[in-house]
Amino acid sequence: MSNAKVLPLLGPDGQGVAPCCPPLTERPMNAEEAETAARMFKALGDPVRLRLFSAIASHEGGEACVCDISDVGVSQPTVSHHLKKLKEAGLLTSERRGTWVYYRVEPSVLAAMGQLLTKASTAA
Repeated sequence: MSNAKVLPLLGPDGQGVAPCCPPLTERPMNAEEAETAARMFKALGDPVRLRLFSAIASHEGGEACVCDISDVGVSQPTVSHHLKKLKEAGLLTSERRGTWVYYRVEPSVLAAMGQLLTKASTAA
């Protein structure tokens, strides 16, 4: 009997929390879990996306206006493209407030990412 824990991760639509995957050392991933994890890692595999993700995650309050994070060495349309890819991967959520869009990394996403790469705990 497995004591696998399913880790939360936002779905591709950015709504709600969907199951992700067990720690990599727990058991082999099934096809669906691998697709979800690959989408996340692929999105973070681009240096600009990783910088944007880091800027949002480390911003005060855990959210940032697009106007606060656009200085990553690419044009504004390119920033928007990268933010869209991060949202599609389920790594960010967004909310429009007036003319600005605010992005947030949900705490469950950071927890799921960390646990995915952590050695599975053994039952005592």
